[in-house]
Amino acid sequence: MHIEKQIKKSGEYYYLVENIRLPNNRWKKVRIYLGNNLGKKDIQKLKNSKKKELAEKIRKEKENIDPLLTLISSYQMEKLDNIKKIYKEKMKNLDKLQYRNYYETFVTKFTYDTNAIEGSTVTLQETAMILFEHIVPEGKSIREINEVQNHKDTFDYMLNYKGDLNKTFVLKLHKLLLHNILWKYAGLFRDVQVYVRGADFTPARPQDIEKEFKKMMLWYRSNKKKYNPVLVAAYMHHVFESIHPFRDGNGRVGRIVLNFILRKNGFPMVNIKYKNRSKYYGSLQKSNKGDLKPLIDLIIEYLTESETLI
Repeated sequence: MHIEKQIKKSGEYYYLVENIRLPNNRWKKVRIYLGNNLGKKDIQKLKNSKKKELAEKIRKEKENIDPLLTLISSYQMEKLDNIKKIYKEKMKNLDKLQYRNYYETFVTKFTYDTNAIEGSTVTLQETAMILFEHIVPEGKSIREINEVQNHKDTFDYMLNYKGDLNKTFVLKLHKLLLHNILWKYAGLFRDVQVYVRGADFTPARPQDIEKEFKKMMLWYRSNKKKYNPVLVAAYMHHVFESIHPFRDGNGRVGRIVLNFILRKNGFPMVNIKYKNRSKYYGSLQKSNKGDLKPLIDLIIEYLTESETLI
């Protein structure tokens, strides 16, 4: 937000201006007229009093162009640009030991939280023991142990994958995650109806999964460069979870896909915490009702935390 001065024959005219980002890396200038031949004190006073009016004009302008553009504010956009810039600089300056420490810390927390959200009783400390000390804690089932190791293997595959998001990639993630748990159903779309406990929607019917998944991927290919990557990641996560394409593992695969999109676009990865799961569930429920903003805000909140962890 800045002051623009236009000099005309009749005098100096002042405007409060903000440049808004449009799809496909375009920009548009939005102005509010302040007055003419103003002194410095008058300009500052009018600037402060007209901020809300400018913000409302920007919101309406974006809404007229595309309602999705209103979901990330100008302030949040600046914040995301700054997070991306700082993250890139910090990652560039990490030596091998520091990167290893960052990786082990993140994958341990991410594996613990994403499995805990799905009902695992393996603690954070036990997760670290399984992954990096190869110690099997007492009293844990084979399934829970496999869930921990499988998640890391799936996460590592995602880190090393050089392609873009597609059906083959998603099916591979699911197969790695559940190959010794779901056995013949790992890496395949479900052929039965499933329901989400506590949710107020019903996932896609088995016969509709292929069609709904194709629609989701078409949206991704058409819009991945049009919108901010955080919006794209949030939208894809919401749609993926609403389709619920697998018998099991939908949440874990969905959160890995979310991180894949963020990472591919230069952002830190995020770890949605088990202790904050009610807020996460709430944002997904609101997304299913047509309001994607709470999920976007939650991702931005976690991105801010992720950037400070390095």
